[in-house]
Amino acid sequence: MNKDKHLVISQLVKAYPNPFGPDVRVVDGFDMTIKQGEVIAVIGHSGCGKSTVLTMVAGLNPISEGGIFLGGKEIEGPGPDRAVVFQAPCLLPWQTSYQNVYMGVNQTYAHVSKKERKQITEYALSSVGLADSMHKYPREMSGGMQQRVGIARAIALKPKVLLLDEPFGRLDSLTRMELQDVILDILDKQKITTMIITHDPDEAIFMSDRICMMTNGPGAKVGEIMEIDFERPRSREEILETDQFYEYRRRLLQFLDDCEHEKEERKKSKIV
Repeated sequence: MNKDKHLVISQLVKAYPNPFGPDVRVVDGFDMTIKQGEVIAVIGHSGCGKSTVLTMVAGLNPISEGGIFLGGKEIEGPGPDRAVVFQAPCLLPWQTSYQNVYMGVNQTYAHVSKKERKQITEYALSSVGLADSMHKYPREMSGGMQQRVGIARAIALKPKVLLLDEPFGRLDSLTRMELQDVILDILDKQKITTMIITHDPDEAIFMSDRICMMTNGPGAKVGEIMEIDFERPRSREEILETDQFYEYRRRLLQFLDDCEHEKEERKKSKIV
């Protein structure tokens, strides 16, 4: 297996039927190759198709054209080799943290002993800082703790690809930073190939190895890719003291501003 081509997204298209004309191509020709263990952030304005790309990689959204290849094999539908963490943790309220995580472990690792499945579940919950909250129900936990359960549920499957769809979007800034650190610690240890969808330039810079900036939709695609050269493991305090961080931030904001300007020009041309 070529580790430099661990996840290949080739000329990906998502089109929806249009009763008044040609199909609407929300995503049109998204093209990217991701290395094994690499963390990719995908950023762009609302409605540009970021989450659409992620759900197609997850196998939850049918592909109109193009292909997605993981480890050299084309994906067909969802599978335990790709784990997703959404903005809402979507926990079963009648089950404890342990039970919510164990359910997926039980199905994915049916071939191992019950003792091993228990160990996998407990390790995943401990990894996200919930060693003392394994038997709490969602109603007994804060939003941040519930999202930790969602993260534990994903990493317990030992996926080849971790897909994070704005996983911190509903959290306060302090909890958001805590969970960024939790995930980065896990990724540094387990080297899981990761795609994270975000609206936050600072989050994209801090967490990723490369940032994929998407153009406006419809017809969205990769507009620009920016390499992030900070070494891992990362210290937030050290990164924020560098000039490079603010240069990355300036480039990101400039790209987003240019996209916004282009959107406004499109609107004006339609009016005229």
